[in-house]
Amino acid sequence: MPSRYPDEARLRYVRIARIAHPGGVAFVTVDAEGAVAREVADHPFGTPTYTGNTWPVADVRVLAPILPSKVICIGKNYADHAREMGGEPPADPVMFLKPSTSVIGPNAPVKMPPDSSRVDFEGELAAVIGQPCRDVPASRAASVILGYTIANDVTARDQQKADVQWTRGKGHDTFCPLGPWIETEVDPADLAITTKLDDETKQDSRTSLLLHDVPALIEWVSKVMTLLPGDVILTGTPAGVGPMKAGQNVSITVEGIGTLSNPVEMR
Repeated sequence: MPSRYPDEARLRYVRIARIAHPGGVAFVTVDAEGAVAREVADHPFGTPTYTGNTWPVADVRVLAPILPSKVICIGKNYADHAREMGGEPPADPVMFLKPSTSVIGPNAPVKMPPDSSRVDFEGELAAVIGQPCRDVPASRAASVILGYTIANDVTARDQQKADVQWTRGKGHDTFCPLGPWIETEVDPADLAITTKLDDETKQDSRTSLLLHDVPALIEWVSKVMTLLPGDVILTGTPAGVGPMKAGQNVSITVEGIGTLSNPVEMR
């Protein structure tokens, strides 16, 4: 049963998560030790209000921290990844979408489609939008961002190549793990990002190597479409992407945020 803090009213968000608890699903904040989840009233946007309910994190299931109306992805945003894919770094951001139905949370299985012979991991920093916005200049980008989380832009590489465009190869259910939470007080300019397949490090880079940084991406994307609270922008993956197999586990760590881990299964 949840406990209550009767005098705890309005506090500042730092780490926002979404959990399944014995009574349902709730937005919460998680303490620095990752031990205690405190329930947020209503939604995580705007001034935070707490209900007083708390749970040990060990006693609940951590879900994807947000269910976005859309997931906007940026391809080839690290020069080394663009070259490992056989091309040169693009002058402008390459943008594509993942459906909201591709989103899963930490520890939920990535399910490989039976009609694909190669499914790759792609570890990424993701920005979460905090307010409706359009035509946001890079200088004001920070004001529309709720925080940052970790993403895995899972890709059926053979389908991506066969189709030329990327919708099928990147749009399968379970192909967008997000989490474990949204960190609201982290500077995205120069964070270490690593991906491990089981215990082997496959990607090891820094967000300072992004060709187009987060403010530039917010400006670029918001010129095209209105961004809504909870929308997620995947900022791109560094070199080292590669195939996963059923029975393996992918763990992506971003400095200042945490680690997102997901097992891999056949559908």
